[in-house]
Amino acid sequence: MQETVKKEESRYFKVPVLAVAPMMDWTDRHCRFLHRLLTRRSLLYTEMVVADAAIHGKRDRLLGYDPVEHPLALQLGGSDPAKLAQASRIGCDLGYDEINLNVGCPSDRVQSGTFGACLMREPALVADCIAAMKAASGASVTVKCRIGVDDQDPEAALDELAAAVLSAGADAIWVHARKAWLQGLSPKENRDIPPLDYGRVYRLKEKYPNVFIGINGGIGSLDEAEAHLAHVDGVMLGRAAYHHTAILSEVDHRIYGARHVAPDWAFVRDAMMDHAARHIGAGGRLGHVTRHMIGLFQGIDGARRYRQILSTDATRPGAGPEVIAHAFEAVMPSLLAA
Repeated sequence: MQETVKKEESRYFKVPVLAVAPMMDWTDRHCRFLHRLLTRRSLLYTEMVVADAAIHGKRDRLLGYDPVEHPLALQLGGSDPAKLAQASRIGCDLGYDEINLNVGCPSDRVQSGTFGACLMREPALVADCIAAMKAASGASVTVKCRIGVDDQDPEAALDELAAAVLSAGADAIWVHARKAWLQGLSPKENRDIPPLDYGRVYRLKEKYPNVFIGINGGIGSLDEAEAHLAHVDGVMLGRAAYHHTAILSEVDHRIYGARHVAPDWAFVRDAMMDHAARHIGAGGRLGHVTRHMIGLFQGIDGARRYRQILSTDATRPGAGPEVIAHAFEAVMPSLLAA
């Protein structure tokens, strides 16, 4: 296992890699700030940012981040090589460590824009996008995809996409080990109903032993993550990291081999209070920050009261960082006794 996460000559991160998946409406800058307090080494991802928004939108709101979030990847959505190149250049200039192209999101929004999972059907176009992004960016350029869409054969579809993007210079491929059904299933259903096929991702890694291949989809624990790392180079946690956030406090030790250090929950509390104070001072609301903290403590005494305080008091007009301190009072006795 590696002690630190730095880029190799291949311009991607040393293996193994534990990443927190890009999740719409969840992995914003406040969520990532919290996650970074628990794990120094995990690779964090932004929510998907559409290339047009990155180019023309309010960059501080869409692309801003705290420097402590590194290593940090920007996920882009789009299918226009020129626009993706421009957005990649912006992301690189802002200091992102990786630029990732979304080829897996099944939402109505991406279908109407002909990107996301729709691009599984157009590997040549995806290759053009990757080549343009590589030419414009000094960061690693990667792809996050599905194993196929609708009635595609996953064996042929994933191989065809992988061959195309690797020939265009992609540094890594992250694979959500399910098909996306663009007709008949909602985005939420697409996260659960299509069956997982981890073996298909393992076979892709066998075909490309010298290429970084990461796996995503339905991985609920670090035990499962370690099992996958026997077959692939990286594991991406999604809902498990969000709804059971404390799992991230074990990542640096279990995945990266760092010395085990118990979480300093008082430090986490104080850091989140300071972060919330800065956000409120800039015109934001406490709830923007605390909504990501609901899943921090699961299964310990006081956790229910902790969640109640954050869910009610933090949303009241004028709520301030002291609400976070109040919520932590409900769980601190249990945390200190652990």
